Amino acid sequence: MRLKRGALILILLLSTLSLVAQTVTFSISKPALRPGDKGEIRATLVIPADRKQSVDPADPAYFYLEAAHPDLEFGAGSLPKPSKVISEHEWLYYPKVTLTLPFTVKGKANAGKKSITALMSYNLCYESGMCDPPEDKEGTLSFEILEPLAAAQHQEGPISIAQLAESSATEPADEAPEAVAIEAESARNIPGEEAPMEQPSPWREVFKYLIFAFLGGLILNITPCVLPILPIRIMAIINQAQKDRSKVFRHVMVYTLGVLISFGILAGVFIGIQAAGQSAGWGTQNQNPYFQIGLMAIVFVFALSLLGIFEITAPGMNTANKASTKGGYSGSFFGGIFAFLMAISCTGPFLGAALPFAMKLPSSLIMVFFLLIGLGFAFPFILIGFFPKALKIIPKPGDWMVLFKELMGFVLLYLVYTMLKTTLLLTSGAYFMNVLFFMLVLGFATWLYGRFVRYENSKATQWIFTILPILLIAFAVYSYLPIREEHLATETVAPIGTEMVADTHAPAGWYVFTPELHAKLLAEGKSVFLDIGAAWCKNCMANEKTVLFTDDIMAEFKAKGVVLLRGDFTKNDPVLLEWITRHERMGVPFNALYIPGEEPTLFPELLGKKMIREALDKVPAAGAVR
Repeated sequence: MRLKRGALILILLLSTLSLVAQTVTFSISKPALRPGDKGEIRATLVIPADRKQSVDPADPAYFYLEAAHPDLEFGAGSLPKPSKVISEHEWLYYPKVTLTLPFTVKGKANAGKKSITALMSYNLCYESGMCDPPEDKEGTLSFEILEPLAAAQHQEGPISIAQLAESSATEPADEAPEAVAIEAESARNIPGEEAPMEQPSPWREVFKYLIFAFLGGLILNITPCVLPILPIRIMAIINQAQKDRSKVFRHVMVYTLGVLISFGILAGVFIGIQAAGQSAGWGTQNQNPYFQIGLMAIVFVFALSLLGIFEITAPGMNTANKASTKGGYSGSFFGGIFAFLMAISCTGPFLGAALPFAMKLPSSLIMVFFLLIGLGFAFPFILIGFFPKALKIIPKPGDWMVLFKELMGFVLLYLVYTMLKTTLLLTSGAYFMNVLFFMLVLGFATWLYGRFVRYENSKATQWIFTILPILLIAFAVYSYLPIREEHLATETVAPIGTEMVADTHAPAGWYVFTPELHAKLLAEGKSVFLDIGAAWCKNCMANEKTVLFTDDIMAEFKAKGVVLLRGDFTKNDPVLLEWITRHERMGVPFNALYIPGEEPTLFPELLGKKMIREALDKVPAAGAVR
């Protein structure tokens, strides 16, 4: 019970952590004004302790406050006194800074309650010199334009208290900021007037991303990368439960520990990238042949284990093996690590949209972000741990379990086949043959281990056939896997130009994407749908097969006159990578609908026909593009 209670507390702590990040608060100096009155809009940026706002006073390109309203005439904003002057071209602001935008109510402004949206742009930087991407924050403010004073005095009936207060609070143009602040505060207390609307607290946005991190981890369990191996772990837990149900909870907690440690290591990688000031790209790891071969080797070895070629044991460790067989805790722990490794190829779709946000967090909160993904990933097993009676609905172990395990081995071999195809796309044919021979040596080495490292053999034999396979594998890695320049496939770059070239890997009606063609089509007033995918991206292929390439969706694209462009990110392509990261995404699949004069509609990584149709409803009716 103590272990359960401690695990529950840990889950609650991870789920409720929030953070202090930059905040922007908007206000207006006077909530009620008359034609000819002057006022100002203010935006106060609270800056985290580890960042500064750096500005070139001669060119504050990414640090400004702007607004527009037909009844107001705006003056030029100016930079406040800096917190620190580095040079004539670099001013620093911290821990907070307020920008002001002066305005005058036009003489012919119509009376009534109004609202205005103000936008503050800023670009925070770290001590290391690395800067966050520029950010824009909007806030909507309410104010009222009253009748001109002369007209108000001739109205029938008494003048309202608010009007009297307003008429006596005319603000001189050179009034000191302290007086403005006092006046604004008293104006907020006038009955019937609305206080300035404050930008929503950023912790809500942070909490939203933390929830998405947990849900993304949960959804990873049903992706094509992970789903095939989940029954294997469930089978192991069932087997352990039949022997000792009291240990079910411990096994799932050990599995969870393996998952959390794995995601913690991944978080450490990104913390290191952040500290080094590098930009992180996620999903591009699948373009690295070493990554593909390493993951493929792990899956291949596990497949051989499921097919009965070998079992993981240690020579001379009979006692430890009996303990492991009874409790299987090491199997549960490494099962969590293996599930994580299988999930890596499918994390891009769920992390792609959130990683730009996560990389702005302090290091400790990046760790929390990734641990929440791991927590969501392990959550189905945690439920089994808290409610072990749910296992009663699962059939008892028998020969069917052995058959099922072997079938899962062939499923993993199919995954090896898909990784081999990706390796062939990334490398030359000669290197692909090297990889095949390496896999043959790896299979032979595991057979040697499984055949001779058995407890009926002497300790000497067990040690020899533990060391010999390791040496064989190391020799094969050294001899066959180093990649030379001639082994790599030529780096591809998206073609340049505005010519519409048919994409031969897609149905008729899809054209090869280029930034120039995209810009030309929008300039001509045509809407564009862009699909960037890769051959190694299972979600990309699923989106195309079940949604984008289907006859009904293709017909709806055609009816709306939408031009279909497609980019291939199978191999390293700096043009496509720059396009993806410009939209604050970190990998594929990338899908977006561009309508001239409007902000692009970015789609989630897993598409549905309904969301495509809803987006197409915004496209103006047009003839089909030929």
